[in-house]
Amino acid sequence: MAAATLTMRIDSNLKREAAAVAEYYGFDLSGVTRAFYKQMVRDHAIPLDLGYSNDIPNEETLAAMKAAEEVIAKGGTGHRFNSAEEMMMFLEKEVDE
Repeated sequence: MAAATLTMRIDSNLKREAAAVAEYYGFDLSGVTRAFYKQMVRDHAIPLDLGYSNDIPNEETLAAMKAAEEVIAKGGTGHRFNSAEEMMMFLEKEVDE
């Protein structure tokens, strides 16, 4: 394997703080950078949390939650299905009506 050198400019405070985090876990910044690249190649994705939280429902999910709460408040329990196929058949029938 031929080695390549990576040079980058980074804020010195950020570098110092990142080095402290890496050291806490027993790594140096070079090792963390190599691990980051390897994970990126392995997963074909950038392994970063870009601030999108799955914990915060979007408008469509909020509307579905509200509709479900209304069904429950009226004493309804919704529908239960034994399989995805059974559910899809029900939904197709509902759309046709």
